[in-house]
Amino acid sequence: MKRVLLGFFTCILHVSLFAQQAPDENGIDSFIRQYLESNSPEERPRIGENELFSSVVIHRFYGERNFEPAWVKNQILPEIAYEMRYEIAQSKFDGLNPDDYHFQAINGYFDRFEAAKKSGEQLKSMELAAVDVLLTDAYIMLSSHLFLGKVDPESLKTTWSIQRNVPELMIDRQLGAAIQSGSLRSSIEGFYPAFSIYKKMRDGLRELFEEQKRFEKEPIATWKNLKIDKSIKLGDDHNQLPEIRERLYFWGFLKPYQPLDEKVYDSLMMDGIKMIQKRFGMETDGVIGKGTIQALNQKPLDLIATATVNLERLRWLPDTIKEMELILVNTANFQLDFIQKLDTVLTSKVIVGKSYHSTPQFSALMSYIVFSPTWTVPTSITRNEIVPKVKKDPRYLSRNNMKLLNSSGGTIDPSSIDWSKVSARSFPYTVRQEPGENNSLGLVKFMFPNKNSVYIHDTPSRSLFEREDRALSHGCIRIQRPFDFAKILLSHDPAWTDEKINSAMHQTKEQTVNLNRKIPVAIIYLTYWSDSRGNIYFRDDIYNRDGEIYTALKENRIKKSGI
Repeated sequence: MKRVLLGFFTCILHVSLFAQQAPDENGIDSFIRQYLESNSPEERPRIGENELFSSVVIHRFYGERNFEPAWVKNQILPEIAYEMRYEIAQSKFDGLNPDDYHFQAINGYFDRFEAAKKSGEQLKSMELAAVDVLLTDAYIMLSSHLFLGKVDPESLKTTWSIQRNVPELMIDRQLGAAIQSGSLRSSIEGFYPAFSIYKKMRDGLRELFEEQKRFEKEPIATWKNLKIDKSIKLGDDHNQLPEIRERLYFWGFLKPYQPLDEKVYDSLMMDGIKMIQKRFGMETDGVIGKGTIQALNQKPLDLIATATVNLERLRWLPDTIKEMELILVNTANFQLDFIQKLDTVLTSKVIVGKSYHSTPQFSALMSYIVFSPTWTVPTSITRNEIVPKVKKDPRYLSRNNMKLLNSSGGTIDPSSIDWSKVSARSFPYTVRQEPGENNSLGLVKFMFPNKNSVYIHDTPSRSLFEREDRALSHGCIRIQRPFDFAKILLSHDPAWTDEKINSAMHQTKEQTVNLNRKIPVAIIYLTYWSDSRGNIYFRDDIYNRDGEIYTALKENRIKKSGI
């Protein structure tokens, strides 16, 4: 009996070894199946040191094709396999890391294939199966990252409340169709965010990588951080000007020329300064201040990091951002755009939250306008700001057109309170500011109910819009052009003439006007983008949100479970 069993197992072992050594393509399918069958449910399948990212989709893909290879044909790697390797390499221009998609391992197999080809040999079926599976796994994960983003925004410390409905991607079917038709590039592009700006931003990142190559070759690569004690104006002389001029040359903002005096700020140089000021969102006054110096200190790698983060942010946004009508606020750019039928019909400067009252990222629906609004002062502001001011100045409330209300809404006479005994922490009354020119909400507010209690409103502090850094509010968004905004929102109703809108903004009582439709509002945070002409722009990371995302992008194997 023992001899029979020994003979049986010997036969099985012989068949198994023969299958592993079989050189023909028919052996590849069995190796593919073996690679996909994990040793235990807790472990992901591996090929050497490379853990597969996909489990469900890749098994379904090969299962439906009876484990036949997808990329290997007649024992060779055809052109489409080389295209896939190229697409993996190109993923760095999406701000992704090619090594996340088995790039090094795939290159190793390709090198061995090329070497074997030159010597008239063939790769073993085991190796051909391995590279086939790795290419498929790379396609699945790259496609997923391009469509959804590599990082889960909900895993970050910064709140992200812009939800998206994710359809079933059926990546396996799309891969099969791409291989059959030979249209791999268009298949990959099909997973890009549905915004034309994405490809322009991607092109911008590609240019920055080229700048980095140049940076590493040229002597200017040793540049140090510039510092100035005071602003440099046209005609001034300064020891830093020669190096500033070199940096303008590097970025192409200034063509090389021979200045009369290297240390004097001349008009030709000013033109280059204005260009870099425009790129970084500064007032293009040509004055070299601290902001301009900060921009000039940015190296290509710094800008590559910023571009990388913002390409990822764009992948998080839902397609609904492309609605026919949209109110888009980029808090990092201090700007509101009202978009109708893909055209920007209104652009306005805005003031956003201070760093410690940062305006959150979310989406909601604008449904009504309030003309001549009252302002119910938040409890935190009442305790921290209003009460201390009233203690110093008993007329503060009356001078600011404010009333005290008890819990039932009744008015309380401020003079009836002994303010010396009032505790700010336990102050029992509500402060409400009545409508008027000096109301903190201005003459109109625009409402899109949301859990963050953030809305858009006018402000009496008009001079603040002239500042470059407009992170000044408690979180809400103040708009520079409230009248024009209201006019566009109400343009569907001819009864709302300029005169009527102006009158509504100067009443002694609130007036609520419901819109005839709900308009999507998206509050986003982009510190890098490109325009339709391919010009790239950067903004300060006012809320220090970029670093966390960049760190997460550099981590390996994010968002893989369940794919």
